[in-house]
Amino acid sequence: MSIGPGEGKVMCVTGASGYIASWLVKFLLQRGYTVKASVRNPSDPKKTHHLASLDGAKERLELFKAELLEEGSFDSAIQGCDGVFHTASPCLFDSEDPEAELIEPAVKGTLNVLSSCAKSTSVRRVVLTSSIGAVKLTGKRLTPDVVVDETWFSDPNICKQLKRWYVLSKTLAEDAAWKFVKEKGIDMVTINPSMCIGPLLQPTLNSSAAAILNLMNGAQTFPNCTIAWVNVKDVANAHIQAYEIPSASGRYLLVESVRHYSGTVRILRELYPDLQLPDKCADDNPFEPTYQASKEKASSLGIEFIPLKISLEETVESFKEKKFISF
Repeated sequence: MSIGPGEGKVMCVTGASGYIASWLVKFLLQRGYTVKASVRNPSDPKKTHHLASLDGAKERLELFKAELLEEGSFDSAIQGCDGVFHTASPCLFDSEDPEAELIEPAVKGTLNVLSSCAKSTSVRRVVLTSSIGAVKLTGKRLTPDVVVDETWFSDPNICKQLKRWYVLSKTLAEDAAWKFVKEKGIDMVTINPSMCIGPLLQPTLNSSAAAILNLMNGAQTFPNCTIAWVNVKDVANAHIQAYEIPSASGRYLLVESVRHYSGTVRILRELYPDLQLPDKCADDNPFEPTYQASKEKASSLGIEFIPLKISLEETVESFKEKKFISF
């Protein structure tokens, strides 16, 4: 019996206990890969138990301790790997000290991981988890007729003006990564997902799924903002396709749909009529406009996006299962 395309190949996943990374590890193991997974603290069961219990983990998953800011700390995890998925980066939407909490770990961490890749003779391709944040803040006004695509690159000055520190961290990290790989001749592809929702494998709540939970926890209002959404399973799958498809190159924007929060609440209300959901907006300003996002490049990776309604349902069912909510 053939086990899958990954048989005999070794992959490194950094920040493996995170939301996207956990799904990535699960899918890699399913496809027969051996996975070297880096986490900050391999002896913390909160970070590792859900990974250790995945199918195939006993035979083909090895955990490594690595710190983003520690030079050379990814060497042993990357040594001997065919591919590297760098997902480790702090994801905080509020920060007291953005430089220390977000920017430095994102930028320096990415360069540390890429330096370890540059030392390795086995790594064929690096897939970097970036963000739609590194794409859409260009200063162009987003309106329903505007189509955002992979050629857009966020302007760090605009990120600073708007105090969008997480977006700034992803923008600076991706920019530094492209410069580094060009200089070192490393084959890199970036995945730029929008707000990820869908089932959680890890036991803790992550920032993007929290955006949905907040609407269900007695919130009186919904934010006046427009969000691009995507299912975490599509994002994990796109990472693997970006590694496996030889012609994959450049950046891949992953957006299933763009909705104002009012539209997201409407779908939740259809799915769960008995749920107490906010019915007014947080302010009286006109609703922030929606925009379009190109799916063309993502479809070249074979991604057929899971519809938002299913993603929302999966998220809520996952909250119930994890006892984050009960109704």
